[in-house]
Amino acid sequence: MREARDRPDDDAAPRLLVVGSGAAGLTAALGAAARGARVTVLTKSTLGHTATDWAQGGIAAMTRDLPGGQPLDTPQLHARDTEAAGAGLCNAEVVRGVVADSPEAITLLTEHGVSFDRVAGPGSPWVQGLEGAHSVPRILHAGGDATGRVIQEALTARVREASASGGMSVQEYTLVTGILQRGGTVSGVTARSVDPAGRLGPEHVLAAEHVVLATGGAGHLYPFTTNPEVATGDGIALALRAGAAVRDLEFLQFHPTALAEPGSFLISEAVRGEGAVLRNHRGERFMLGVDPRAELAPRDVVARAIAAERASAPGAHVVLDCTAVPVPDGLTRAEHLARRFPTIDQALRDRGIDWSREPVPVSPAAHYLMGGIATDAAGRTTVPGLWAAGECAATGLHGANRLASNSLLEAVVFGERVGRLVAAAPADPASWPASDRHDAHPTPSDRHTTCGSTAPFTRAALQAVMWQGAGVVRTEVGLAETQRALDGWLAASSSEGPRADAETLAEHEDRNLLTVARELVRAARQRIESCGAHHRADDPASTGSQCPTPSTAHHATRGTDGAGHPGTPSRADTTLPGGHHHVSAPTSTERTAHAAPLSR
Repeated sequence: MREARDRPDDDAAPRLLVVGSGAAGLTAALGAAARGARVTVLTKSTLGHTATDWAQGGIAAMTRDLPGGQPLDTPQLHARDTEAAGAGLCNAEVVRGVVADSPEAITLLTEHGVSFDRVAGPGSPWVQGLEGAHSVPRILHAGGDATGRVIQEALTARVREASASGGMSVQEYTLVTGILQRGGTVSGVTARSVDPAGRLGPEHVLAAEHVVLATGGAGHLYPFTTNPEVATGDGIALALRAGAAVRDLEFLQFHPTALAEPGSFLISEAVRGEGAVLRNHRGERFMLGVDPRAELAPRDVVARAIAAERASAPGAHVVLDCTAVPVPDGLTRAEHLARRFPTIDQALRDRGIDWSREPVPVSPAAHYLMGGIATDAAGRTTVPGLWAAGECAATGLHGANRLASNSLLEAVVFGERVGRLVAAAPADPASWPASDRHDAHPTPSDRHTTCGSTAPFTRAALQAVMWQGAGVVRTEVGLAETQRALDGWLAASSSEGPRADAETLAEHEDRNLLTVARELVRAARQRIESCGAHHRADDPASTGSQCPTPSTAHHATRGTDGAGHPGTPSRADTTLPGGHHHVSAPTSTERTAHAAPLSR
């Protein structure tokens, strides 16, 4: 761990608020604090309750030049695999930079206390697995299938140590409700405490020169997800209300293999990398006829194939068959699976499934959002002083489809990068990269969007609508129906929709989910071709392997509350203590998205 230099007691050091406590947020916090910044970490739950903690598969890295690394790998190979998975929408500069920084990311995690699995103890080569669309085994693991948890625990311990010694502060159970701006740059946030019953306390202001959003994804837009319950699109909704650009929200990755039972959980792609195969209800290994890479094809290909098999006949199902997984000498298959995948093994056995002998029913589930808050290669958004890292950010690394196990890598690389830059960066708007922003006025159709037959809002209703119309396979008809339902909820009275003046955490999360859902569906309707993880069944001519339409960023028009309820007072430019201004999102009847390229 890097030693923190002496921090001045006055206001000379930049005040940084990090919103979120996964790998990206904590890496940014530690990096900035080590360079003298005054850092506060804010999280609506506990430090350890994150998507990072749930990550099983591992972390991809180019380790050729590290002791115990993969001698067959090269930066060019890792970059090529990443760009191939991204279907032509990756930012080549970002890809090269992340791959180049990947050895440093592994070294940094090791310094923070992460012990990656090795073949035969200390000094031996790392165990590096092969996953879908990777050309060589380059996936490092820690604790078998508990890589994310090991990383989360190590970073959490470092942050708690720093907090105990005065190196930074931590505020758990604190929900950030808005981004404050003054003079064209970020000046802090508004926040509310969360009590054990989920009730929100009074809103208060926290001043800062910089804010890093590292809040994770929005998996709970859907009824089937591999994400923890905290993944409700909070950072993306905050950015939209602050006037920041978002990009590529149509690209949401559905993991092919979640347990197809209530309370589903991820069954890592690494299991297929070890030799497990997929079979349909007739016992056929159907992926052989779908893609030359079979079970190790890109996730979107496998997810669509599983969805098609499950929809092919009443009661049709797909199972993961581990009975052909090679077993090392001296072990039974059950022992090998338990050692290699202890988390999955225990979860399945708790449900009475012996996966060493019997097939495991699987289904696609919402897993990872490639799109998010548009950033440049430094992690800067289009709002001066506002940064983003991790899953809530669209950095350009993933393009239209994320290469397996690149997410933890991106989180650590961008977290460290943002932490380093924030400690030295002014928040002066003149020093910030500009975006070509052209916010148009609302059109008549935007003003009068209604849906009189929409059922009362519940999160379950939202999830069902999104799964049906904006799920693994999409059409214009389905997306239009989904948008009408979302517009109906947004236009409904507070008694029927998520309240802008939410008094509980769940109500505020519902509001954020609905805000993100509407922008996701709009982006999906605008991209009429299949591309990467965005599959349009009404575009049969497209293979989806390359995106003919370039990536664009868009904004939500500023001016009114993000929940979009008629009669809700506008909070735009509301003066708060200290001269801050609270910038909120538009109503559903006033908001419109406008394509504009983000300068990089």
